Amino acid sequence: MSAFPLGLQQPVEHGGALPKEADVAIVGGGIIGVMTAFFLAKKGLRPVVLEKGRVAAEQSSRNWGWIRQQGRDVAELPIMMEANRLWKELAAEVGEDLGLETVGISYLAETERELAEYENWLAQVKSSGVDSRMLSATQAAETLPGATQRFAGALYTPSDLKAEPWIAVPALARAAVRAGAVIVENCAVRGLDLEAGRVAGVTTERGRIKAAEVVVAGGAWSSLFLRRHGVKIPQLSVQALVMATEPAAALDVPATAVTGLAWRRRADGGFTIAPGGWHRLFVGPDAFRALPKFVPQLKEDWAGTFYRPAAPWGYPDAWSTKRQWNMGDESPFERMRVLNPKTHMPPLTKALARFSALFPQLGDLKMKQAWSGMIDTMPDIVPVVDRAESVPGLSICTGMCGHGFGIGPAFGRVMADLVTGKDVGHDLHRFRLSRFSDGSKMKLGPII
Repeated sequence: MSAFPLGLQQPVEHGGALPKEADVAIVGGGIIGVMTAFFLAKKGLRPVVLEKGRVAAEQSSRNWGWIRQQGRDVAELPIMMEANRLWKELAAEVGEDLGLETVGISYLAETERELAEYENWLAQVKSSGVDSRMLSATQAAETLPGATQRFAGALYTPSDLKAEPWIAVPALARAAVRAGAVIVENCAVRGLDLEAGRVAGVTTERGRIKAAEVVVAGGAWSSLFLRRHGVKIPQLSVQALVMATEPAAALDVPATAVTGLAWRRRADGGFTIAPGGWHRLFVGPDAFRALPKFVPQLKEDWAGTFYRPAAPWGYPDAWSTKRQWNMGDESPFERMRVLNPKTHMPPLTKALARFSALFPQLGDLKMKQAWSGMIDTMPDIVPVVDRAESVPGLSICTGMCGHGFGIGPAFGRVMADLVTGKDVGHDLHRFRLSRFSDGSKMKLGPII
């Protein structure tokens, strides 16, 4: 079992020679990039994934591991339902343990207002076929044996899954390679190569790769990469916290979120616990530029974000990070191979204490490891999944807003069809890049 979260302490697994050309060059070796490569290779194409650090070493291995249909934006839900199916197919095909398990996901309501929000979401997705349902206070209590607190009710989706991110994504990367993809770690892409304004390839720190199509799936780094080429997206990165406990006594509960706390059972017998809703934003140039578009989100969820006046050195939106560089010079992506923010312990300690008080039968629950990650977020809480009109040959899949792990296989399949001109099978209008520049009013996705 791989250590978690992944990072530069992992030896390079994909360190082969840089190909001179590819059908599609993919910037970023998180789950979106890996799954895009997997499905492109399945089509018989030659994709290459270029990762500045290690596969899945940033948010793709630092998330909660939830594979959740529940609470998704209405436009996202059909894609997520496809992902739920694909995860099961991949678990059977890959031949490696992904830690995949059907656990169900529950959102507990402490107030009538929260219940109403959940009921409103459920009414909006009624025709989708998802098996989400409302639980009464008594039914919610039945899902929480031994709990010391009673709740007003819950939103519950029994078919929702979980997997172990630091195990699953590297395994999926190996499956992509077996299917015919090339992955090169420790190889930063410095920028696009353009000919007559169209994509002709990418320049990496090791040299140029010729490619008529490029997919940018760089997570927290996407905005910085794209801005250099005149493609502007109001994407910011916020810090989130996670911890794992030592193995604990058996407790049959779904993966669950309630205000300020989230948990799920882990394959090793412990729990993944997070102070749900806690985020930290490091203010930088992009934050100032994007602020007007984030105002509706800030008004809706003002209490959960904490601000710092500057990011640490090397972060995507640090004041000192270069926004322009020459292709022959070291880029910001080489200076910061893996975003590994320092973990802020007080919220985690508080979350563990609350979880332990909720389930005293677990005894003296010990923290095994704590870590942190940077979530790429958008003003309306849904991603950008689109072709860049201003740069023919460039496609973008970023801004997953903390929801990328679960939906990753389906967006990978979507991107493989998008770049090859096939029918993607879903309406992507909600995720278009132009929504930030065509005067459209920001419509917030669910903050639940």
